[in-house]
Amino acid sequence: MKLAEVTSIDVNRTKTEMDEFNRVLGGGVVPGSLVLIGGDPGIGKSTLLLQVSTQLSHQGTVLYVSGEESAEQIKLRAERLGDIDSEFYLYAETNMQNIRTEIEKIKPDFLIIDSIQTVMSPEISSVQGSVSQVREVTAELMQLAKTNNIATFIVGHMTKEGTLAGPRTLEHMVDTVLYFEGERQHTFRILRAVKNRFGSTNEIGIFEMQSGGLVEVINPSEVFLEERLDGATGSSIVVTMEGTRPILAEVQALVTPTMFGNAKRTTTGLDFNRASLIMAVLEKRAGLLLQNQDAYLKSAGGVKLDEPAIDLAVAVAIASSYKDLPTNPQECFIGEIGLTGEIRRVNRIEQRINEAAKLGFTKVYAPKNSLNGLKVPDNIQVIGVTTIGEVLKKVFS
Repeated sequence: MKLAEVTSIDVNRTKTEMDEFNRVLGGGVVPGSLVLIGGDPGIGKSTLLLQVSTQLSHQGTVLYVSGEESAEQIKLRAERLGDIDSEFYLYAETNMQNIRTEIEKIKPDFLIIDSIQTVMSPEISSVQGSVSQVREVTAELMQLAKTNNIATFIVGHMTKEGTLAGPRTLEHMVDTVLYFEGERQHTFRILRAVKNRFGSTNEIGIFEMQSGGLVEVINPSEVFLEERLDGATGSSIVVTMEGTRPILAEVQALVTPTMFGNAKRTTTGLDFNRASLIMAVLEKRAGLLLQNQDAYLKSAGGVKLDEPAIDLAVAVAIASSYKDLPTNPQECFIGEIGLTGEIRRVNRIEQRINEAAKLGFTKVYAPKNSLNGLKVPDNIQVIGVTTIGEVLKKVFS
């Protein structure tokens, strides 16, 4: 059959009450889709899916299968998260044959398996959570989802290396892979799509964990910046991209003389190797004597920053702490730093600048070669820069 002869179909997505969740999925839940959600223990995967299940139960039949908690425990949490509909079914079971029987009996529109590592097929002799068990159970769930048009969500555990536990084929078998990320010490969580057959992988959803469950963060930039101290040294603002969303975040640095031994360097929310590279460039190209300085770097608010465009903000924060001079609270920084000290172009520069202007920033430093033909709002000044030395002279003059 020729591709042109194939009939196009409209996918009727079911939307939850959380726009952030809908956005990451590509606009809503697709019937018959198989979605894998991974994340560290205690990060809130079960809370997210229980909250989503409560909302979906108003639009169809939900079967929530748990191999980790009893039905009584799940109900206690569900009552805290929202109104429970009569079409919300709980089933505490780990045997795949019994789960299949329950699915055929209830005929749900939405199925949640929490978690895939606790479910076992009696036809396989290996233990729960083994590679063969996870592969066999996932294959059976995929067959059930596609045959009966059941939107299925699977919870997966993460390894110490930050990858999904189980066989690599697990990620290939499902339609969508979502990572639920965040620092357990902070309240913010990011839902990120790394694979999506029904939408873009350039979208993220941001949530805040509160006593009543997860709450959407509609304007994350304002939240991440609301506790910033004016006049503090070692602080700078970056406009980073999370998928297609520009987000303003604060980079903090504390540079102090080393009291003994080798200089100590630590990072939180930033890539250690990237920070080390930036410090080496500052020493070689900008004349900052950092070899005898301890440096502590972090991204405020628990957000992880890991893209080339954050380099300039990190460098300015380090220089600010080293010189003990604050940056202007109305300035922000965008740009990658090369090993020769040059400021290199980054993507979506216009979108980043517009976000900074929307939040009231009056000046942004950006790569000069990214500004050709750029249309920027009248309320913000864009300063094109070519080297890190030039930036530091302009910022701290």
